[in-house]
Amino acid sequence: MMLTPRVFTDERGAFQELFSFERYGACGIGETFVQDNRSLSRRNVLRGLHGDARMAKLVAVLHGSVYDVIVDARRGSAGYGRWYAATLTASEARQLYIPRGFLHGFLALEDDTIFWYKQSAAYDPAHEVGVAWDDPDLQIEWPLGAGRPILSPRDGANPPFRAAGA
Repeated sequence: MMLTPRVFTDERGAFQELFSFERYGACGIGETFVQDNRSLSRRNVLRGLHGDARMAKLVAVLHGSVYDVIVDARRGSAGYGRWYAATLTASEARQLYIPRGFLHGFLALEDDTIFWYKQSAAYDPAHEVGVAWDDPDLQIEWPLGAGRPILSPRDGANPPFRAAGA
């Protein structure tokens, strides 16, 4: 679900409401978020695909832009194995809600991209699933051109979707 938070601007600059339990609850998001995270990435850094069946996320870009991807990993769902992508930019201030049971990854499209996310469960590596960003079965259309992404060693070794137990 794509969300556009309220942004108030005047001659001083801008104020943005990143989260409101009341407003987001009215949109159907009843999660209790327990952890906020921030990452800083340079252009072509790809983080993911990661998932935790216990965890929903709310994500946004605070500086720069990303190509953000979610994959339905809920066994038995009509959308199992399908992906959705959106470009998120700091200037547009849109947020993406990622329900429990989805994988998530993003590609930084600019240097110094700051990515923010709220989690409904604390990070626990015992519950995390990693899936190969370039799994041919998923056919995700990452906007890389002819280049290769910059990956962590862990993300570079993630198994395909079918083998990951997602």
